[in-house]
Amino acid sequence: MRIFWVLFKKELRAFFVSPVAYIVLALVMVLSGFSFRAALSVLESAPSEGSIVTWTFHAMWFWLSYFFIFPLLTMRLFAEEKKMGTLETLFTAPVHAWQVVWSKYLAAVFVYCVLWIPSYLNFRFVDWITVGQVEVPEGALKGSYLILLVMGLFNLAIGCFASSLTSNQIIAAVISFTISLLHFLAGLFIMVVGRRVSETFVDIISYFASMEHIRIFTSGLIDTRPLVYYTSFALLFIAMTHQVVEFRRWRP
Repeated sequence: MRIFWVLFKKELRAFFVSPVAYIVLALVMVLSGFSFRAALSVLESAPSEGSIVTWTFHAMWFWLSYFFIFPLLTMRLFAEEKKMGTLETLFTAPVHAWQVVWSKYLAAVFVYCVLWIPSYLNFRFVDWITVGQVEVPEGALKGSYLILLVMGLFNLAIGCFASSLTSNQIIAAVISFTISLLHFLAGLFIMVVGRRVSETFVDIISYFASMEHIRIFTSGLIDTRPLVYYTSFALLFIAMTHQVVEFRRWRP
């Protein structure tokens, strides 16, 4: 485990000494800031059944922009090391492939979680400033950040896998963004089409339709099925990344 922690701290340093983490932090702050302000505008304009949390996380443009976060965080993880030739040098040390993969992945997860702290503080500040006049439902708030976390685990795993496939960071970013966005849009499209076909079909598709998961969690309901779904696929993509790294390690 000592080697793992050394690699983990090395990856964290790489994030925070480069401009990447700060660029992504600025992007997340802009996204969450605009969504938060739009939610306040909705509540100011007329009475609404939805809470400030629901309106903040229901903007479609927010979610479409959200998928730019993952390529930026993950594109350099393996691609840069392969391009620089440092990955082969790393494997001359007594390290295992799983230590390299998990240290990079968990460092990306840690940075991803840090990015959402300012967004979370927005809700705390508005609750404090308005002295509770703007209702911030705890269940909806916790559910929203829980779905952000598990979706992040899934999409960061996709990004790691994409980065392990190539030595070009741009290609890795495109692969990561495409897979993540197609997963999001496919579930949305099939649900819209499915309503014209069969309600049973919609019920089946709702198991992996991200927008349906977002709707459930931002309303304050915690459903374990999406949690299992996203974490299972995250582990699958990490396992695939491990196989790619292990193959490249022993390839002559």
